Amino acid sequence: MPRFAANLTMLFNETPFLGRFEKAAQAGFKAVEFLFPYDYPAAQLQGLLKQHGLQLVLHNLPAGNWAAGERGIGCHPDRVDEFRAGVDQAIAYATALGVKQVNCLAGIQPAGVADADARRTLVDNLGFAAPKLEAAGIRLLIEPINTCDIPGFFLNRTRRALDIIADVEKEGGSDNLFIQYDIYHMQRMEGELAKTIEKNLGRIAHLQLADNPGRNEPGTGEINYGFLFAFLDKIGYPGWIGCEYKPATTTEASLGWAAPYLKS
Repeated sequence: MPRFAANLTMLFNETPFLGRFEKAAQAGFKAVEFLFPYDYPAAQLQGLLKQHGLQLVLHNLPAGNWAAGERGIGCHPDRVDEFRAGVDQAIAYATALGVKQVNCLAGIQPAGVADADARRTLVDNLGFAAPKLEAAGIRLLIEPINTCDIPGFFLNRTRRALDIIADVEKEGGSDNLFIQYDIYHMQRMEGELAKTIEKNLGRIAHLQLADNPGRNEPGTGEINYGFLFAFLDKIGYPGWIGCEYKPATTTEASLGWAAPYLKS
């Protein structure tokens, strides 16, 4: 049976962020994820997780100035020191919150930076971060994201993610590097969802979902989620599935598809 985590950045956004933990628990979720914990003291978030019986299964490394449109700094040659400081910050939060995997957003390729230089920077940064996180008992993930929603995003296909992982390992980095496979993003970029997940199951540590078009809840678009959920059970996917979608109306109204899973 698939296990679903509520993405508190996207879901229950009718409620202020700190109130969303209670809403997720009331809806039947046992786990949550969100983009960033860094605006809040770790102890405060830890208390909310404990109070509502929730597990935090994922957050991201610091990703630059999100409000200004930055979407990660992993491929930015002029911000390596900032990236490395962010690794230490992520480890501190993840350790305090019991998180066993964090995601690195590669970022939008900076203007004037050649593809080879952006790639070199990302590989070096991941080679730095992966063993540090491994020593702390935390897996490092990278996520391909579609270039329709985020034009210029450097890491945008499954194959590219796999090649970067191979480069990190070849150059002596840790093998503590996995893929966060977002079904919505990869439907927009490449399709062939089921076979891609099956082929790369050993490298996919986390899944996320939304339907396409619109990035709304399952059942609003073209993706056959009933088939996919059964397929994930069949192939033995062991991880969580983050519900990272924009509710078409309200969050509560959007959860009809999840009722059989949240009540089990």
